[in-house]
Amino acid sequence: MGQEIESSDFSNAELARFKQQLTEETRLLESYFDQSLFSKQGYKAGFELEAWLLDSSNHAAPDNDAFLASLNDKNVVPELATFNFEVNGDATILTDNALERMYQDLLKTWRHCAAAASSRDEKILMVGILPHLRESDLNMDNMSSLSRYKALNHQILKMRGFKPLHLHINGKDEMDTLKNDVMLEAATTSFQIHFQIPMEESVNVFNATLLASAPMVAISANSPYLFGKDLWDETRIPLFEQSVEIGAPGKRRVSFGYGYLQDSLMECFAENLVQYPALLPLVNDAPAEKLAHLKFHNGTIWRWNRPLIDFDKNNKAHLRIEHRVVPAGPTIRDSFANAAFYYGLSHGLTLRHEKVSDCIAFDVAKNNFYECARFGLNASVIWTGGRELKVGDLIINELITLATQGLEDLGIDESSIKHWLGIIQGRAENRQNGAIWQRAWVAKHGHDMQAMVNRYYELQQTEQPVHEWTLE
Repeated sequence: MGQEIESSDFSNAELARFKQQLTEETRLLESYFDQSLFSKQGYKAGFELEAWLLDSSNHAAPDNDAFLASLNDKNVVPELATFNFEVNGDATILTDNALERMYQDLLKTWRHCAAAASSRDEKILMVGILPHLRESDLNMDNMSSLSRYKALNHQILKMRGFKPLHLHINGKDEMDTLKNDVMLEAATTSFQIHFQIPMEESVNVFNATLLASAPMVAISANSPYLFGKDLWDETRIPLFEQSVEIGAPGKRRVSFGYGYLQDSLMECFAENLVQYPALLPLVNDAPAEKLAHLKFHNGTIWRWNRPLIDFDKNNKAHLRIEHRVVPAGPTIRDSFANAAFYYGLSHGLTLRHEKVSDCIAFDVAKNNFYECARFGLNASVIWTGGRELKVGDLIINELITLATQGLEDLGIDESSIKHWLGIIQGRAENRQNGAIWQRAWVAKHGHDMQAMVNRYYELQQTEQPVHEWTLE
């Protein structure tokens, strides 16, 4: 979805040509799998951080065009709404002190962004959903100027027969509203963790990622409020799923998925061709070997764990998993602790289990994920051996050890493992992630979302991990 386009509507001829190109590229990709033509570089790490641009009163500031122009950084790009932006990290071989280097790089970029915002009397913030976001902020005037976003909005509504999107979330409170555009998606910001993997390991790592998604969303939850209403610990999950729902035909554009992989990641791309109508049938003249149509189509299918195909500097194809369940914030330090836990846990599961998909039935793993999105560290999950456990206890008693083993096998330094997983341990033991802190602050100080965001912003500047935040 990073590619710009010129039109917001498409003819039947364009749709047919796009489908033809997509079919050809899907068959070509299948030959890459059959012949093992993917990069042998091994495991690499990367990320995307979505964030908020705020005005001097800490409300959403629809100003990303001017902000990005003043920043002038190719790794910082616009998002759907004019009050959001995204920071992209360069891929790094996952070994030694890679996580520290990535952390320092993002911290440097973040401070550069903060300085650019400050020069405009603005601020930047990492949080899954801005707690005091107003429903009126989510209007088409606040959609970023890029044509691809307007086209996406038009095509989704067209596939719905121009019926409004219905948002309904039952949590501690209830949210029930209709929206005539896709701007609800702009309320959700995440820290997307990328994991480049060898083809031979990709099926087991992908299935391990599905299994790991429940504890990952529980430990990282940071989105309990939407328009001031208290909903799920990670309200981002149901909000995003409903904000781009096209209905029939095809499967849901945002989902946990419909089953484990059996033989290769190719199964996802074959499913893309058959089960998902093209949202943006943009035809270009790139050679089939670039897989341009296949990659663009895949970018309009937002699995919580999305397989990616890309090419390195030597034009060698590689495989990545984009782990999308983690919200933005509360700090950059928390974000890389989440990344360390994900890399270690997903790899550790493959070391422990020759076939991860045999550990827990897919429907159980899926139910675990939504339970953890709703109840966070207070959720109960069904784990290996059919055991029902509190996810916080599971993390402390089993998963941190498993993640440690995974990071050790990847070659991460011992001191680095202790540092990053120590943050996860502290969060689980203190039972305080971003969602729990937000609710606890409101319980103590009252339902003043503005005041809570002000204090959250102050604490975020310290880079002190959230499990150490106080309620003062």
